[in-house]
Amino acid sequence: MEPLIDLGRPTAARVYDVLLGGKDNFACDRAVSRRLTEIAPELPVWARENRRWLRRVVSWLAREHRIDQFLDLGAGLPTAENTHQIAQGINPAAKVVYVDIDPAVIAHGRALLVENEHTGFAAADFTRPHQVLSDEAVVGLDAERPIGLIEALVLQHVPDLDHAREIQAAYLDKLPSGSFVAISHACNAQVPDAFENSFPELRFRTPEEILSLFGDLEVLSPGLVRLSEWNPYGEAEIVDTGNFLYCAVARKP
Repeated sequence: MEPLIDLGRPTAARVYDVLLGGKDNFACDRAVSRRLTEIAPELPVWARENRRWLRRVVSWLAREHRIDQFLDLGAGLPTAENTHQIAQGINPAAKVVYVDIDPAVIAHGRALLVENEHTGFAAADFTRPHQVLSDEAVVGLDAERPIGLIEALVLQHVPDLDHAREIQAAYLDKLPSGSFVAISHACNAQVPDAFENSFPELRFRTPEEILSLFGDLEVLSPGLVRLSEWNPYGEAEIVDTGNFLYCAVARKP
């Protein structure tokens, strides 16, 4: 039995959908989005920049490193330019598994992906690695070949840093040699009351704390940078996201 969707309680996934201009959200999500953008008008730009970064990093992994299987944790609602669309646009046989526990995401994700034989969905809590890694869809990935682990704006929702590191260690331990880990994360901000009231678990971490989430893996050039600065294809447009959102990619030897 699928978990029920609470129409009166906003979720990070649906608020993010609002910021991206999506339609899979409710009045409570739109109300939170309005309050947040009153305080930080740049939020919709930041949300779009995170999607652009996702496009760049998945394209780079699929094209330059021949990564053909991806695990996308806390994937959020399906919207434009999802991981499977990006990866399979380069390699139609690429496998993608999305992981999310939000009931609305589960319902929409499964409905949209039902006819895509190379894309799966795990209704699991990414903060419980054993639950995720034992899910049938995740087990279907080839554990002997490299995987692209995508964590776009998800680890910031684990309040305790030590817990976040423990979660990461469990995933990193199971990744095959040659795998990549891509993280984007909120950074260095004075958190307004509206953020804390709506999402009390949200954490804005320092660069050093974000880098610690990669464990002992080597972080690849250009290191931990603002979203638009992670740009292997040299796109001309650089969007200033301030010091709010940072990203990095690491490789497992």
